[in-house]
Amino acid sequence: MKQNIFLEILIVSTKLGLTSFGGPVAHLGYFHEEYVRKRKWLDEQGYANLVALCQFLPGPASSQVGIGIGVLRGGFLGGILAFIGFTVPSVIALISFALILQGMDIGHSGWIHGLKLVAVAVVAHAIIGMAQKLTPDLSRKTIALVALIGTLLWQTAFTQVAIILLAAGVGFFIFKEQKVDSSPKLQFPISQKVAYVCLGLFFGFLVLLPILRELSTSSWVAMFDSFYRSSSLVFGGGHVVLPLLEREFDPSGLLSKEAFLAGYGAAQAVPGPLFTFAAYIGAVMGGWAGGIVATIAIFLPAFLLVLGTLPFWNSLSHNPRIKSALMGVNAAVVGILISAFYNPIWTSSILAPIDFAIAALLFCMLAYWKLPPWVIVVTGAIGGYLLSFIG
Repeated sequence: MKQNIFLEILIVSTKLGLTSFGGPVAHLGYFHEEYVRKRKWLDEQGYANLVALCQFLPGPASSQVGIGIGVLRGGFLGGILAFIGFTVPSVIALISFALILQGMDIGHSGWIHGLKLVAVAVVAHAIIGMAQKLTPDLSRKTIALVALIGTLLWQTAFTQVAIILLAAGVGFFIFKEQKVDSSPKLQFPISQKVAYVCLGLFFGFLVLLPILRELSTSSWVAMFDSFYRSSSLVFGGGHVVLPLLEREFDPSGLLSKEAFLAGYGAAQAVPGPLFTFAAYIGAVMGGWAGGIVATIAIFLPAFLLVLGTLPFWNSLSHNPRIKSALMGVNAAVVGILISAFYNPIWTSSILAPIDFAIAALLFCMLAYWKLPPWVIVVTGAIGGYLLSFIG
């Protein structure tokens, strides 16, 4: 039975790793469709709570949500398999780009634009579903609106964290007198002892790696430290970590600006987390081995943080006072998603009326005709490719 669960986790996460285009917000939409709507591995409230937790943590939020769902389904090994399935396809693709296709101009290909239109449809579908569940009354709709406006007008790396903290405080005072329905407790097959170990390792690596880097002349230690530290200290996802990585490697002379930009274009073209851009940089510097080491280094903080916080999240989220705060947080998450839906997803995708027409078609295929996500991805890619001839 356990083996069937593990195989299912790996198959489903690999399918998502092969089809989840469009960045972290789109990934949350794909996860919602597959894990919540289709397979019902967790409910809307549990998913929203997990997303809210990962918004608090530094690192790749969508990957952390995927790891958390894997842990819920299959324990520690389930989290590893969910991570492998979602991440490995893009890692292989980007290492291959680094070794074979460096310098190829793929950043403006028509099919990539089509994949951006897919992201519009997927995120819109996810937002509608989450908004119906998480903003049912005027108070929570107002919180979502304030979060939307705040994240649009105040765009910094810490904006989302600040707004979520503010929403938690507002929710605590507004909803503390309301009786909150108790959702089923999520069963985390990770002990608090393991959680403490993971948190200790996270901070231990953060302190020790820079020291080892100074004491050692190994380029591998330096590489591992750069990726680990960048991932540990960044809030806001892959687009925020990119300039950090550029500052780490461009001045060193180990990676030219042209090679960096070529890899950035490749990262936009492949599915999965944008943090796998590290695999490209690692492969440029050290071949396949470098790509693998870089991937481990940049995702290790995310993995340790998820395992270190999930066991405590369950008890906190079912505390009546914390539950009231979470009502505000979940409403704010809806506003944050709408903000990200507009910028960068909408602004970089809907450039002409024909773009909107295709996005509307893709949305109907997903929301009303109930076609599989891979059909939506293929249709969007073909549509974008054909648009390049019209333009």
